Amino acid sequence: MRKKIKCSLLLVYVLAMLLTHADAQQNNSIVIGSIDSINSQTLKEQRKIWVHVPASIRDHSAKKKYPVLYLLDADWNFSSVVGMADFLSSINGNNYCPEMIVVAIPNTDRGRDLTPTHVPPGGWIDSGFSKVSGGGEAFISFIEKELIPHIDSLYPTTHYRMLIGHSLGGLTVINTLVHHKNIFSSYVAIDPSMWWDKQKLLHETEQALKTDSYKGEAIFLGMANTMPPRMDSAAVQLDTTEGSIHPRSIIQLSRYLMSNPQNGLQAAYKYYNDDTHSSVPLITTYDALHFIFKDYRLDDYFGDATVRLDSFLTAHFANLSTKYGITSEDGKTLLPPEDVVINAGFQSVEKKHFRQAEDLYKMNIKNYPNRSRTYDFLGDLYVAKGDKANAIAAYRKSLSIQETSETRKKLAKLEEK
Repeated sequence: MRKKIKCSLLLVYVLAMLLTHADAQQNNSIVIGSIDSINSQTLKEQRKIWVHVPASIRDHSAKKKYPVLYLLDADWNFSSVVGMADFLSSINGNNYCPEMIVVAIPNTDRGRDLTPTHVPPGGWIDSGFSKVSGGGEAFISFIEKELIPHIDSLYPTTHYRMLIGHSLGGLTVINTLVHHKNIFSSYVAIDPSMWWDKQKLLHETEQALKTDSYKGEAIFLGMANTMPPRMDSAAVQLDTTEGSIHPRSIIQLSRYLMSNPQNGLQAAYKYYNDDTHSSVPLITTYDALHFIFKDYRLDDYFGDATVRLDSFLTAHFANLSTKYGITSEDGKTLLPPEDVVINAGFQSVEKKHFRQAEDLYKMNIKNYPNRSRTYDFLGDLYVAKGDKANAIAAYRKSLSIQETSETRKKLAKLEEK
């Protein structure tokens, strides 16, 4: 079972990934993305967008394609989401999710863009906010008809898209799920403002989840602790005051999501008792990536001698290729990544499952014949087996592709004996 990781540790991971994978420029700055802009005819304004691409886009052929994570409120969430996406898709992060392009949308008028309906002033809504409210449908149209085609024209994207939003952004996520469900494949709604407009969208969500099909789609709902003083999640549901409408609305939304399995939607909900409305996006996004890509992780199979890991990995990544549209560097069906296979083979060697490790390394050599690393690990396997002749041959082959001091030392040690 996965251990719980506290936010402090998450921040360490995020910072480590930003420092490791960001581009180091000539002026010694660290850059995790680029700023683009698009002239929106729908919104009648120039809109900036922030884009992060995986390092492998620069390392490999453009034929390799990537899912796209669309993120609202870029101003607050871009760096943390980029860090998590990069880390969890890396071998150090156990390949919990695919590498993704991150497209974040900074705000120009948040009250306009992230509210689906116009409301009069009153309660929490002042006259200035009320005046601009209700532009959510135009904003979603901008994303669907202008932003997504723009991104698809510039980057090697797949058909798989995720949408993440917090607070009013979470309200936009639910509005998209209910009224525009063909745009995205998965959704993350973080402490969404479902109280908006007397819970109008909440009521629409209840009906849509009962009658519509969401087969193949997934959503993760995260809720912060915004309970009024001296109230818990049970007591708040009995309250009828305006001060508790935010948490009450999210709890009701969670019930709608989790009580309609017939619609095919893969849904999960989590309440974060120790997080506020402002702090909850980080931990929710982390958990959401684990849930939505739960079919991606492979660690549980590594080191199991009863599994033909070479065949299993080939089938596993072929299935992922179909589901997420991801391809290998040649644009064809996704092959098991080189590092994943090396990691599996290394664990097999440690457990003395030599036949399994040899099958894995030979599969890697077949898939990536012009890379040196697998030959080096194959040499280590033969050393562990006591097969000196094959170990020497493997090390020599590795060195013929790329000279490395470590492999040269291992070869010299064998040849001296």
